[in-house]
Amino acid sequence: MAKVKMRRNINRAIANVKATFNNTYINIADLNGETLCWASAGTVGFKGSRKSTPFAATRAAESVADKAKKMGIQEIDIKVKGPGSGRESAITALQAAGLSVKSIEDVTPLPHNGCRPRKKRRV
Repeated sequence: MAKVKMRRNINRAIANVKATFNNTYINIADLNGETLCWASAGTVGFKGSRKSTPFAATRAAESVADKAKKMGIQEIDIKVKGPGSGRESAITALQAAGLSVKSIEDVTPLPHNGCRPRKKRRV
């Protein structure tokens, strides 16, 4: 039995941008938190170290914005997480795609001196 895609007309959603050092993931969810569409630098066609570039994040944001506009989404709240290089470029790409950005929030988890950090990287 094939899964039937339900077409819902939603005009407001939440865009979660997770920018890691190796990739950028963009997930658009409705106000309840249920995922509507998503993309990452890897799914758009970038491989290896090119996934971590701001250009790859821009392409992923354009792809997910296109899917979101087909669902009827016009307004988004952006939540950005992580230290990667694709943070700003993903936000500007979502704005340039024609989605009106209502708020931008940084939700990067910061420890209040929790776990011991991993050993310093020596190159």
